[in-house]
Amino acid sequence: MNEPQPNALAVAESIATALADPQPWAVEPLNAGRVWPQSLAGGAAGIALLHIERARSGRGDPGTAHAWLAVAASGALTAAANAGLFFGAPALAFVTHAATDESGRYQGALARLDDAVTKLTRARLAVAHARIDRGERPEMKEFDLIRGLAGLGAYHFRRHPDHRITYDVLSYLVRLTDPLPADGELPAWWTNVSPNGEPSPDYPNGHGNVGLSHGIGSILALLSLAMLHNVPVVGAKEAIERICAWIDLWQQHDGESLWWPGLVTIEQVREQRIDPSLRPRPSWCYGISGTARAQQLAGMALGDVARKQTAEAAMLAMLRDPAQLDRLPEIGLCHGTAGLLQAAWRMAADATTSPLGAELPNVAARLTTQISRCMHEPELLDGVAGAALALHTIGTGIAPASGWDTILLLA
Repeated sequence: MNEPQPNALAVAESIATALADPQPWAVEPLNAGRVWPQSLAGGAAGIALLHIERARSGRGDPGTAHAWLAVAASGALTAAANAGLFFGAPALAFVTHAATDESGRYQGALARLDDAVTKLTRARLAVAHARIDRGERPEMKEFDLIRGLAGLGAYHFRRHPDHRITYDVLSYLVRLTDPLPADGELPAWWTNVSPNGEPSPDYPNGHGNVGLSHGIGSILALLSLAMLHNVPVVGAKEAIERICAWIDLWQQHDGESLWWPGLVTIEQVREQRIDPSLRPRPSWCYGISGTARAQQLAGMALGDVARKQTAEAAMLAMLRDPAQLDRLPEIGLCHGTAGLLQAAWRMAADATTSPLGAELPNVAARLTTQISRCMHEPELLDGVAGAALALHTIGTGIAPASGWDTILLLA
């Protein structure tokens, strides 16, 4: 356990207090027209997760959590093609499961949501396996965390790790890494679209995505977590090794620091070179916050001490580099300092020799300073609700009771 940080906890509590009443949001959402209530990224579901974690940890009012959950469950619920971990039935199911405690509350609603998410997952799996059978390359939305089967797998892994549907998703993720016919120099998860998920003349040959939000990093993290939690999946170890071998090809050294690119293009494959200017900022979605944690998890799952220590050293060097920290002016979990803080806290908790924990107060202090300028953004993924969750974690020094950071595949 990392040492608690009372100042961080106080800021988290002040944010939660400011976001306690869901009625203004229910009448006129603060980001009106952009999302539905059941969005984890920017809707009531995400803010509900903050209050659920506080209630589950004994530091918040369960009534407040219930009120926000009720708003998240209002309106039309979707399990259509646009549904995924961060939107629709799967998002509401994740939040509802997080709210369920020993009292058994919400079990009826959760059972109905489970049924919808399981049907959705099976439909997506059928399409994905058919694509592999045809020998075609995947689109990112087939497998990624935000929209795809890695996200649905994260839900099932958290909700019922011993369920058949969890095994089926994890087995698909293993198959995703199997070489396609005539792959040549490109991995099986290479996609023909651009980083925004759409075809683009700027990416005529597609790209290989490394990040946790939209790339192979999410598969590496989820398969590693499954192994660490003794969820048996045939071929998981080999799949992790295949992913690591490819990412290792692109590991970069910059003086005393180490980093990985957020994506790889066909030109970089042919040149076997990444320009140092393309080093991504240290965010969760594409930067070292997510990539280093995935590498640490893989090292733990494989019993690869060198890989684990390399990941920890890379994170430590970045945390000690003011120039890299300054590249995160945002507060959010996805693109900003909150994601870095949560990832670093998780890595420090699992580190055996690295002094990562000593750097956490500095990151928390940076985040609290940034928040004082951004209180108008309430959302989970890019706003103060997510920042409050990260500060709550470091503030208490205890792993989240609700398991909320499974949505980031940090744990």
